[in-house]
Amino acid sequence: MLHFTDHLQSKIKLQNFPKRIVSLVPSQTELLCDLGLENEVVGITRFCVHPKKWRSTKAIIGGTKNFDFEAIEKLQPDLIIGNKEENYQEGITRLQQKFPVWMSDIYNIDDTLKTITDIGNICNRKQEAKILSNEILSEKQKFKTQNYNLFKDKTAAYFIWKKPYMVAASNTFINAMLREFGIKNLFENFERYPEFTQNELQKYLPDFVFLSSEPYQFTEKHFQEFQTIFPNAKIVLVDGEMFSWYGSRIKQSYKYFKELSQKLL
Repeated sequence: MLHFTDHLQSKIKLQNFPKRIVSLVPSQTELLCDLGLENEVVGITRFCVHPKKWRSTKAIIGGTKNFDFEAIEKLQPDLIIGNKEENYQEGITRLQQKFPVWMSDIYNIDDTLKTITDIGNICNRKQEAKILSNEILSEKQKFKTQNYNLFKDKTAAYFIWKKPYMVAASNTFINAMLREFGIKNLFENFERYPEFTQNELQKYLPDFVFLSSEPYQFTEKHFQEFQTIFPNAKIVLVDGEMFSWYGSRIKQSYKYFKELSQKLL
């Protein structure tokens, strides 16, 4: 019998290392792929877009907050992997009644590295997890050596939604990644994902406005709208995956940050 503890302090017991895994979170699905678990993963959500080929080779088990319990039941997983923020408690509780469910809880890079290590342990991919973690740390150090202090005196407002306008604030992974990028989050004193009206936003003076590609897909057609609200700010489209996806995606994030730095300059 194998014993594990997830990030929410739930105890997980497995007869053997898992051979039938269901992933409930897109970024962790990508991580499972990069740890070499293609044969073991049998089910993913409809939002799991990486790797693309899995869309046609794995069973789709609903969304991150709307599980298809019948589809999951048919797969008979010996491990389900989820996340506290991205999944919903009612659905997780229901799954826990029948299957081993391992949950992550991620707010920063350290949490990400712990997740990689823990999933490597539970899925019998310790060496692969160690290599990946070292690669991430190497990319982080390279970026901080070359580009980290370019925007230390600048502020950014990171928008994830409109109607209502919503930004990423404290206690979010996005906020941690803005710190990794080396820029101050203008709304860091707020909690989580606050909502604002246009009149309320006009009181703030960010140097940059980051319009994310997800969950709301901002495009260049929104530039004028935000330039009206923030006339002195530079409006920039950013790749939401690079700021909000944890797991193996972080390895690419630091390279993206270098490109974004050059664009902002």
